[in-house]
Amino acid sequence: MNPLPGVSPGFWRLLVTESLLELTVLDVGTGAGRLALALGPRCRRVVGIDRVPEPLAEARRRAAAAGLANVEFVVADAEAGEYDVWAPDLVAAHLCMSDAIIARAGRALAPGRVLAFVAFHTDQWRETGRPSRFAYDEVHARGVLSHAGFTVEHLEVEREVTTFGSVEEALAAVVGLGERWKVDGRWFHYIRFLEEGGRTLTRSHLIVKARRT
Repeated sequence: MNPLPGVSPGFWRLLVTESLLELTVLDVGTGAGRLALALGPRCRRVVGIDRVPEPLAEARRRAAAAGLANVEFVVADAEAGEYDVWAPDLVAAHLCMSDAIIARAGRALAPGRVLAFVAFHTDQWRETGRPSRFAYDEVHARGVLSHAGFTVEHLEVEREVTTFGSVEEALAAVVGLGERWKVDGRWFHYIRFLEEGGRTLTRSHLIVKARRT
């Protein structure tokens, strides 16, 4: 059963197939703690880190309400400092990924331990004409992981293409993204795509499990 709406069931299965009971899990980019709180009952200890303090306050309230004394949340930049201060046995990240995070996980994890993550794939929102600077394709992901000392055990792309019946439907689907897309130039390309008859929007994630060699 997947306890995390909005998170790939495949990613959840990759996590829970590990023997988590005696492990310390570091949840990178935890936000309001959705993943950390779900892992709490299954692990010895869970540490969620995020550089934004406001959602962490909500995460702490939720942990206390659930009686999860083994789950803690720390304000920390995932790309600054090192992870060994938390002595993680497994590093997990959902839509918070970079080469710097992979490198830090590689330095902190002992041989045999796991890094599992969901990252934006380069096909994410391909209709906007510009991939996210945090997006990965399969070749780049494998290269960065190998350089950091990992062997890839699982790598897949989950892709969903939504087709709209009209321009209005297409615009309604991205209403929450408009301001951001206007800043980075995606909005112009998406509008042109719609004007030229396009009626799709692609969501694409890369799901990875890699073991430290």
